[in-house]
Amino acid sequence: MKTYEINVNGKVYQVGVKEIDEATYKNHTQQAETVSAPAATAAPVTGGSGATVSAPMPGVLLKIAVNVGDQVKAGQLLCLLEAMKMENEIVAPEDGVVSAIHVKQGEQVEAGAVLITL
Repeated sequence: MKTYEINVNGKVYQVGVKEIDEATYKNHTQQAETVSAPAATAAPVTGGSGATVSAPMPGVLLKIAVNVGDQVKAGQLLCLLEAMKMENEIVAPEDGVVSAIHVKQGEQVEAGAVLITL
């Protein structure tokens, strides 16, 4: 595990990041999709890039700002995650089309859980 310091609005936070191998990543991704698949808001749209957006930390999903089929730009708000009494904006990592939403508003998610697929 590597430890990093992150400065957010003048306050320094220490975070630990654990590196995992590809097999472990695929296993976690498949488990997250299997567990949250019934919560998907619509059938997946074909033609997406396959990029996934995951929860950076455990928390509660306060708001989902997009719908399946929406065009999004890099940096656009996808959802709001409340963690440690703070609202965290989860944004699109790249331009694309929302092909699946794997969570629902009010749901508790774990760190690394797949939230949205582009």
